[in-house]
Amino acid sequence: MSEPTQTTPPSAAAPPSALGRGLAAARRWTHPVLVANLVAQIGIIVTGGAVRLTGSGLGCSTWPECEPGQFTAKFHAETSYHQYVEFGNRTLTGVLGVIAIAVAILVWSDRTRTRSYRLLGFAPLLGVVAQAVLGGIVVRMHLHPALVSVHFLISGALVALSLYLLHRSGEGDGPPVPTVGPRLHALGTTLVVLMVPVVVLGVIVTGAGPHSGDDEIAYRIAVDPALVTRFHAASVWLFVAVLVATVVVALRTAAPDAVRRSLWILLAITLAQGVVGYVQYFTGLPWVLVGIHMLGAALLVAGAVRVPLTMRTRATTSADPRATDDVTAGVTAG
Repeated sequence: MSEPTQTTPPSAAAPPSALGRGLAAARRWTHPVLVANLVAQIGIIVTGGAVRLTGSGLGCSTWPECEPGQFTAKFHAETSYHQYVEFGNRTLTGVLGVIAIAVAILVWSDRTRTRSYRLLGFAPLLGVVAQAVLGGIVVRMHLHPALVSVHFLISGALVALSLYLLHRSGEGDGPPVPTVGPRLHALGTTLVVLMVPVVVLGVIVTGAGPHSGDDEIAYRIAVDPALVTRFHAASVWLFVAVLVATVVVALRTAAPDAVRRSLWILLAITLAQGVVGYVQYFTGLPWVLVGIHMLGAALLVAGAVRVPLTMRTRATTSADPRATDDVTAGVTAG
């Protein structure tokens, strides 16, 4: 008789490489790094706004150098603060790039997760590269208002993607299961849809206004600022109406705490944005208030995207060693 073939038990498998062990140990930093990425994506909107609102858009006259023959801002007799504001924003872009690389490595190396989730880890890095290239084009095109507006919209999309990635990192990889009724879930999704024209029209309003990014640039987006402002205000009021309806339905159907909390946060952000928006309009668009409004727009994007994400749960899969005995929450009648 021939001897039975012996198989190697799983416990006797080759141990992971030193690199594998290092990456596994480093993954405890995944959540903090994803939080840092989201904060930095919002922060780059604020510093980019500061560049535009202080008229520092051409503080560095070329790209990727700040000035011909020098990559950094340098003091000399003719130096103004504009050069440092613009170079500071470029420096934060570099920091954001480092964070994005860390996100890509940590997310992609997690072999316990699905391929779709791991590929999502490259989104911040690709976005930063695209923004850096577009930033160079914006400078070389002398702050063309359409390109400046696209610059902001890409940043808004990166905030949304970064918030989604952060939320997904805490979920399992099973199919999404709603934790609320269909009516409330539809309202939450509608909020995200309505948020888009609110932000886009807001960007057009700013592009048509007095803050072009450089004191010597006179041209703007060729639209009537007052008319576009009215459209923007109408989109905001529609968003508020749907948001209030969503809050009411969430309270009446005893939605999960996470859902109600996300709605209250979004309502607070929206009301604050409304107050700042009307005050800046009636006070001649002071740059400080416009900058605060830009920060609020980034927070609005993150807040709106988070709402429908709290209305579902994803169970861990059997292939995921993090699997627990958590029971999927029941669907609340909506």
